[in-house]
Amino acid sequence: MARTNFHEIACSIARSASIVGDPWALLVLRDAALGLHRFEELQRDLGVATNVLSQRLQRLVDGGVLQRRLYDQRPDRYEYHLTDKGHDLIPVLLALMAWGDRWESGEQGPPLLLRHHTCGRQTNAAVTCDRCGAVLTAESVAYQPGPGGRTADGTALVATVLSTSDE
Repeated sequence: MARTNFHEIACSIARSASIVGDPWALLVLRDAALGLHRFEELQRDLGVATNVLSQRLQRLVDGGVLQRRLYDQRPDRYEYHLTDKGHDLIPVLLALMAWGDRWESGEQGPPLLLRHHTCGRQTNAAVTCDRCGAVLTAESVAYQPGPGGRTADGTALVATVLSTSDE
């Protein structure tokens, strides 16, 4: 069975998921953001099989989210660091963390708290409008066709939005 190439779907969510759309990839990114950069550190922290970790690291490197940096030779050993593209994923991880804190942390409460450097206060991530600062919710946005939208497999909603915009 051929695996769907989500990167070819005209949808930014599908394309993003093709790189970071599994739990191991997200946890690797979390750990890289928290300062774990070496394969052994990541493997020890995550407890993931080495072949799975190798595959996720390669996908994140190929996707331009992590970069490999040689830190030792004989044998070659690499560290994995967030690229600019990877740093831009941190707000996504923080938003996912806020959702998990609200809906999945149970009675124990959140396993990790955030403190904002600028104001020094504890905070939670929120996705806001880059124009007015209001929180974005399902009810507060409308979907409109974009220049990269097209009717194709995996884009039924985009196709619907595109066809209604032509009327």
